[in-house]
Amino acid sequence: MKQYTSSIIFGIAIIAASIFLGKAYTDRNKVDGKIKVTGLGKADFSSDLIVWEGRFKAQNIDLKQAYITLESNKSTIDEYLTKKGINTKQLVYSAVNTNQKNKRIYSSDGNYMGEKFVGYELTQSVIIESKEVDKIEKISREITELLNQGVQFYSESPRYYYTKLSDLKIEMISKATKDARLRAEKISEFSGGQLGELESAKMGIFQITGQNSEEDYSWGGTFNTSSKEKTASITMKLVYKVK
Repeated sequence: MKQYTSSIIFGIAIIAASIFLGKAYTDRNKVDGKIKVTGLGKADFSSDLIVWEGRFKAQNIDLKQAYITLESNKSTIDEYLTKKGINTKQLVYSAVNTNQKNKRIYSSDGNYMGEKFVGYELTQSVIIESKEVDKIEKISREITELLNQGVQFYSESPRYYYTKLSDLKIEMISKATKDARLRAEKISEFSGGQLGELESAKMGIFQITGQNSEEDYSWGGTFNTSSKEKTASITMKLVYKVK
């Protein structure tokens, strides 16, 4: 009798195990819970605003004469840029910076003996902000021609911006969201589940880098101003329910 009972129990256990394993096999592709995906939106664009800055100086033992020389240099710069097609109203000059220049005095045996006043150095900068990107970019490279006119002009590298960033950001968010949705649909399709409602959406950091550059993304967002041609990107993290 005990042997018969044991056989029945063993048989029931075999059947239960078969049912369990069969259900596990048929449910192997079903997904319960949530699907978390990250989508990427990316676009290349050209800067439509350039900001260029340069500075010039004059030095003289007499402060008044130094100012006269600086004003003469400024007039030369205005004339040069006007010939290049720049309206002088576009030029924004800074206040004049005055600095006393001193020369260190040393004895014949190298001991420091003090300083000697050698003159005043006056420095002024000029900034141009324009949507004529190519024109200003060209001028920034040619401005050293002023050396031939006796003006020591120091040109900074242009900075490039884009005035339609708000519209571009919206476009990137749309692309990133669409990309994330497609990823979620593929995951649910291959796993045998059905994509449900969107539970949450979180936007990543908006990044702007130079095209084909090796710039690293940063947690606070990269905002490239040194390249005329740029690439914008943003990520969207979506969480969907799965039916």
